Amino acid sequence: MAFDYKKEFKEFYMPASKPEIVTVPKMNYVAVRGTGDPNEEDGDYKRAIGMLYAISFTIKMSKKGDHRIEGYFDYVVPPLEGFWWQDGIEGVDYAQKETFNWISVIRLPDFVTRADFDWAVAEATEKKKQDFSKVEFMILEEGLCVQCMHVGPYDDEPATVAMMHEYMEKQGYALDITDKRLHHEIYLSDARKVAPEKLRTVIRHPIKPKEG
Repeated sequence: MAFDYKKEFKEFYMPASKPEIVTVPKMNYVAVRGTGDPNEEDGDYKRAIGMLYAISFTIKMSKKGDHRIEGYFDYVVPPLEGFWWQDGIEGVDYAQKETFNWISVIRLPDFVTRADFDWAVAEATEKKKQDFSKVEFMILEEGLCVQCMHVGPYDDEPATVAMMHEYMEKQGYALDITDKRLHHEIYLSDARKVAPEKLRTVIRHPIKPKEG
């Protein structure tokens, strides 16, 4: 049975529909950075997702080729995730999607080294005849965060975020979004196949203890 990160690490991928505090450890990702409306047809965001999955599946299917990754075990490719921010805007303004900055990511197993990642980029470039120069190997330790499962359309996220912030304040924490610690979403549903009211998205915000 393939290792499934969503099932083995439910505390990070399957939180309750009420806010909770969590400490997120260091993880490795394949990442693509960009700007603009994620809903734009044939836009940068949709091209970025294609690149992420191409590299992720090149690594997953390496078991069938000549490249041997030390410590490899079969696994389910983890869900798509995204880090979002807008210059000069506190929080997220869903009415101005064209101003989004984003880092779109998919988690990589810990056994994937930078050398393995570089091999996957070269392999995908050769096989798909596509430019993968925007893809990067990213290491991130989110640390202390508040998170919650949001069920429904992405544009309805502000209500869930407000609930998260109210909870964290009652628990003695303050929001700690910076240029390094960002609004984070994990997409457990395929928006192309699931009705908006049934979409499941993990929302995660960095926090810190209140001063004093």
